[in-house]
Amino acid sequence: MSSTIDYFAPVRAKTPPLSSATRVGNLVFVSGTPGYHDDGRIDEDDFAAQFDQALVNLRAILAEAGSSLRGIAKANVLLTRAQDVAEMNVRYALAFGPAPFPARTTCVVAALPDPRMLIEIECVAVVEAPV
Repeated sequence: MSSTIDYFAPVRAKTPPLSSATRVGNLVFVSGTPGYHDDGRIDEDDFAAQFDQALVNLRAILAEAGSSLRGIAKANVLLTRAQDVAEMNVRYALAFGPAPFPARTTCVVAALPDPRMLIEIECVAVVEAPV
């Protein structure tokens, strides 16, 4: 049985050599998604704005691949500041709720590729069946 792999273009024009998402069968693997705006801006030192924009970007990528936030089975959240964990949990619950929530790993890392990035979210989602 062969699987078809579909690659989805990055949301932004300037990006590293990667696909925003790869779909294999009914699974969508989404690359780390930061809170960049379409024009490449990022809200420096504003965790709430970066989280919210990362979700806007994540929703767009998932929709293009045939899924949504509710289709996420596993999420990995990378933060550069431990002080943002509590706020991330509140915003995450609002965005991904109501329960049950996706499985999740949250890591506080030393840095992300752009030093202005405070958050990056990657995930694996299921393509939703047509209604």
